[in-house]
Amino acid sequence: MRITRRAALAALGLPAPALAQDWAPNRALKLVVPFPPGQASDIASRIVAEQLSRRLGQPVVIENRGGGGGAIGMEAVARATPDGYTLGNAAFGPMTAFPAMGSNLTYDPVRDFSAVAPYGFVPLLWVAHPGAGWNTIEDFVSSARTRTIEWGSGGPGTTQHLAGEWFRQRLGLRLNHVAYRGSAAAIVDLVAGTIPVMMDSVASALPHIRAGRAKPLAVTYGTRVSWLPEVPTVKERLLEDFEVSGWLGLVGPAGMPAPVVTRLNALVNEATADPALLARYQEMGLVTGAPGGPDEFAGFIAGQLQRWRQVARDANIRME
Repeated sequence: MRITRRAALAALGLPAPALAQDWAPNRALKLVVPFPPGQASDIASRIVAEQLSRRLGQPVVIENRGGGGGAIGMEAVARATPDGYTLGNAAFGPMTAFPAMGSNLTYDPVRDFSAVAPYGFVPLLWVAHPGAGWNTIEDFVSSARTRTIEWGSGGPGTTQHLAGEWFRQRLGLRLNHVAYRGSAAAIVDLVAGTIPVMMDSVASALPHIRAGRAKPLAVTYGTRVSWLPEVPTVKERLLEDFEVSGWLGLVGPAGMPAPVVTRLNALVNEATADPALLARYQEMGLVTGAPGGPDEFAGFIAGQLQRWRQVARDANIRME
């Protein structure tokens, strides 16, 4: 008769190692979204919460706790009891950009959280006014090496801003950043020809690209995107290690039990492969990455923090 290690431990009166499947919540879970309702992070988190609720057999309730660009909500997650019942929507701003720029946060994005899994990425791209005279990303780079070019973003410290600065630093370009109060204001000026080029999300720029009011030059995501399959990536044309996107993921307070983290990670990976979720993400301009474990996601967050700290330091970008 085959006796499992688990059964042998039980016969000896010793605790068996917990498995991911052992954790079955007996009440509702809370997912803190550190942004107001209706934003992309909020909508994506609600989609994931529906998927998790169906798989766990318990409600996953969204709590919007905005303020401080997401820092207030993430502080609440960091201070919660690490039992798996309070989770947080981690995002680029409060988890990597703000600490990279020296913001005086009350939490450490690596030490104070249990990383679970990413559940969405926001591809970015360089997009130009059609009259700027650039047909390719190489044309733009060639111009920016010989003269100063103004470029726009949705604001200081945004993913677009830091991505553009990293691009400038890596290629030694003469680019002058123009910060707007949101991507919508920047794209209006781009279409009007006030600025010749900007870094934007694919979702924001896509309507203007399709209408012929803006010209895509290159995507900063690691692969081409389905909305613009003919547009190359920066990675394939210029810089082999250049991959930038906004991102969203699931975290909990530091110290969550390993079986809880492991089970939630498996369920997020299942959810992000679900056709219903993928269809809704497609409408929003989001993509999902390859499945990975909690340690991989923790390494991703730590790597992002290290990269953007260096970029912010080199560009002298500080949180006001």
